[in-house]
Amino acid sequence: MKSPIMLLTLGMLWGCANHSTSIYQQLGGEKAIEQIVENFIHEIQFDEYMFSQFKDSNINRFREKMAEHLCMLADGPCQYTGDDMQTVHEGMNITENQFNHSVDLFIKAMDKANIPHSIQNKFLAKIAPSRKDIIYR
Repeated sequence: MKSPIMLLTLGMLWGCANHSTSIYQQLGGEKAIEQIVENFIHEIQFDEYMFSQFKDSNINRFREKMAEHLCMLADGPCQYTGDDMQTVHEGMNITENQFNHSVDLFIKAMDKANIPHSIQNKFLAKIAPSRKDIIYR
């Protein structure tokens, strides 16, 4: 029979080890990021509300830069080589409703990639500060 102290110690060690693991690793690395991006593109493609914002986009560049950006935000081994978020969204006049809707689509994309909600929340917390650089530009 294991003592309560041993179980508590093991639990604390596991908790510490889990906190030192990057969000990138918790997501599942490069393959998971790529799957999230593909799922997100699919969600946008079939969403009348959002498709108009992306219909003239270079989808291959979007795919590449979004994967780089998400990887960087998740503390992965990537370097983002695209423009800053203000420049990317300049002139798009994205409203708060559109931004929130895109977050909903992004969550669907993570769900389809089987990302646990606890990790989704951590990842969204890393992404959230970019909101100020995206809406009403």
